[in-house]
Amino acid sequence: MFDVAVFGSLFLTLFVIMDPPGITPIFLALTAGRPGKVQKRMAFQAVCVAGGVITVFGLLGHQILNYLHVSVPALMIAGGLLLLLIALDLLTGKTDEPKQTKDVNVALVPLGMPLLAGPGAIVSVILAVQKADSAAMQVSVWTAILAIHVVLWLVMRYSLLIIRVIKDGGVVLVTRLAGMMLSAIAVQQIINGVTQVIQGS
Repeated sequence: MFDVAVFGSLFLTLFVIMDPPGITPIFLALTAGRPGKVQKRMAFQAVCVAGGVITVFGLLGHQILNYLHVSVPALMIAGGLLLLLIALDLLTGKTDEPKQTKDVNVALVPLGMPLLAGPGAIVSVILAVQKADSAAMQVSVWTAILAIHVVLWLVMRYSLLIIRVIKDGGVVLVTRLAGMMLSAIAVQQIINGVTQVIQGS
């Protein structure tokens, strides 16, 4: 009742798209200045949000997109624009403001979605669930989804040890680096969406 090939294929695809190592500096930058317990809770919340979104789209993805008359490229472009706004905040240092630290739960947006549960991950899961035409394949698909979220949580949870080493100055550097990386991810996502629109027309 388990298909190793299906599990491995989807897990590797989601690992590349959701990028647990790459999310580390972004997570550290977005949660900087908060107590350790809060950061750990936010890591768990972000994974739960991503898992919830991925699960809903895995079960009802096509129906949701068709009902809203939203195409996958449009979803990619919108996600890219949202990420770009967050990236600009990181690059300009706006996330250092006390109000932002206190009032915004970045575990929901942008960490949970669209960073972790982005258009790429959503589309990959929708397609994987569609192609899984046996019980063994379905079990493998959902096990792969669960496994990648456990990996994401472990990476973010234990990345907090880095803060103890790099101190405040290092956090500022990581924040700027994360902003640059995130802006590149956002632009690439927009380019991919626009390319799909052009190819589809």
